[in-house]
Amino acid sequence: MKEIKDSEQLSRYLHAHQMESIFNESLKPHLSLYIFDQGELICSQGEPLQYLYVLVKGKIKIYTTSVEGRTLVISFKTPLEVIGDIEYIRGIDTINTVEAVSPVCMIGVHCRWLKKYGSDYSPLLQFLLEIITKKFFIKSNSMSFNLMYPVEVRLASYLLSVSFDESDSLFRGQLSTSSLTDAANLIGTSYRHLNRVIQKFCKEGLIERNKDFILVKDREGLSALANHNIYK
Repeated sequence: MKEIKDSEQLSRYLHAHQMESIFNESLKPHLSLYIFDQGELICSQGEPLQYLYVLVKGKIKIYTTSVEGRTLVISFKTPLEVIGDIEYIRGIDTINTVEAVSPVCMIGVHCRWLKKYGSDYSPLLQFLLEIITKKFFIKSNSMSFNLMYPVEVRLASYLLSVSFDESDSLFRGQLSTSSLTDAANLIGTSYRHLNRVIQKFCKEGLIERNKDFILVKDREGLSALANHNIYK
């Protein structure tokens, strides 16, 4: 993680995402930009919450880990998204681990300043309410998607979600084979069935698989199969 003190860039992000009124004048001096490299952890499950982050560039993966060490991918997020909102409101430790899938830029504010200057600021509280209710709405849709569509559609959607980032032209069409267990967990199928569908996609020319990664060869074909349903 790198902290960047760049008030001009910060102002541009606030303007681009229509967030100028979200943070009051007392909070704004305590906002910073934070840069995370691909694969870097932004926060870890079970740790005390230190910062509230607003994702303004890049893509992140959110997952939980059981006591036995098994991981379950919950969702992928692109801007605009907030990390730490539920924990801040409820005063609890971090619920899930958040990892940068592509290079990520966040606006961050330490919780001590948030509590001091933002606990009764209605535009900020309204913003957090909208973000949290949106998360519940998306989660409901995702559960319905897993129940209503076959594995082929779900895998096509997953590949499109994790292999591309519209804000990063260098992040295109590749998925590490080490992530296939995550894929099976997220789309609700067995690892064996997932491999059968991957073989089918390879034969159809949609993807190419080698030892280390899966490469998307026909993005339009996957999009048609997914029918615009993308995991979030």
